[in-house]
Amino acid sequence: MKYLALAGVTAALIFTGCSSKKYFEPEQTFSASKATGSYESKIISVNRDGATLENGRYISKKEGIRSISLTQGYRLLSENNRYVLASNIEGSLKVIDKDTRQTVSEITFDSPVVTASLQGGKIAYILNNNSFGLYNMNAKKKMLEEKSDETYAIDVRTATPIFIDSLTVFPMLDGKLIIVNGYDTTNAKVVYLSSEKAFNNVIYLSRTGNTVVAATPKTLFTLGEAGEQEYQANISDVVVSDGMIYLFTKEGEIVKLNKALNVIKNTKFKFAHYSVATVDGGKVYALDQQGSLIVLDTSLTKSKIYDVGKVKHPAFISGTKLYKDGDVIELSKLGYE
Repeated sequence: MKYLALAGVTAALIFTGCSSKKYFEPEQTFSASKATGSYESKIISVNRDGATLENGRYISKKEGIRSISLTQGYRLLSENNRYVLASNIEGSLKVIDKDTRQTVSEITFDSPVVTASLQGGKIAYILNNNSFGLYNMNAKKKMLEEKSDETYAIDVRTATPIFIDSLTVFPMLDGKLIIVNGYDTTNAKVVYLSSEKAFNNVIYLSRTGNTVVAATPKTLFTLGEAGEQEYQANISDVVVSDGMIYLFTKEGEIVKLNKALNVIKNTKFKFAHYSVATVDGGKVYALDQQGSLIVLDTSLTKSKIYDVGKVKHPAFISGTKLYKDGDVIELSKLGYE
C-alpha cells in the first residue's frame, strides 16, 4: 500500500499545487475543436509505455486504446509485439498474450512491481522496495534478483528497463542505472545520475543510436561515445526525436539539446507547468496543466497555443493522439502558424 500512497501524494502535488502557484496565461489561444473527439472511460495510471483506463483497458504508446482487458486492479507496465505486462498492488505480474487475450504467465513477487519490460522470454523488473531482477519465462525462474538502496518517496513518472543487445539497463528508484550482462549476471555496472534523497527515481530512459539517454527529476544524462554528460534542470518531461533531445522544465522552458547535451535552442513560456509532451512530424507539442496546448516548430522559433481545457486527470500521448479527460485530440491537425 505504500506505493499507492506515494503515487497519490505525488499526483496531488502535480495536479493541485498550492494557492500561491502562478499559472501560464497566454495572451491569445485558438480552438482545437476540429481536431477533437472523445473516448470512454478515464485514465487512472500512466507510465512511459502507456496508460491504464478505469474500465480495465489501456492506451498503447503507439496504437491508441486497445480492447484487451487488464482486469480490475491491474495497471499496465509495458508491452512488446506479442505480450502485455500488467501488475497489481499485491505483487502479482501478469503476462497477457495479445492474440488470445489470455494470461499465459503469472508471477508473484514479495513487493509490488513498479516497472517491467520483456524481450526474448526475459522479464526485467523493478519492485517497490527497489529490488531489480531478471525472470526467465521459459524456465519459470528468476535469473537474478538484487536489492538496491531503499527509497522513501518516488515520482510517479517511472522509466522502463531497456534491453541493448546482451545488456539490460535498469532505471532504479534511487537515481542510478544498473547495467547487467545477460551472459554474466554476477557483474553489474552502476551509473549514478543523482544523489537526491527523495523523488530521485529515473523518470526517463531510452536509446538513440549508440547513446543512452536518462533522466531523474533533476538531472538529464547521456552515456555514449562522448562519455558521460549531465545537464541540470527541474525536469517535467523528456522527448528524444531524430537524434535530438527536447527537455521540458518546471519553469516553463523547452530546451533542444544534442546528444552531448549542448544547448541548440531554448524558449520559455513563463509559469507553464507541462503535463505531457511529444515531438512528431516536425512539430513539438507541450500541454500545460491549465489547458494550453503549445505547438512549436522543431527550431523552437514559431508557436501557436490552443485552449483544450484544464487537465483534471493524467494525460497521455499515443502516436499523434493526445488523450485527456475523455477527449482525444489529433495533434497532427494542429499547426504552429
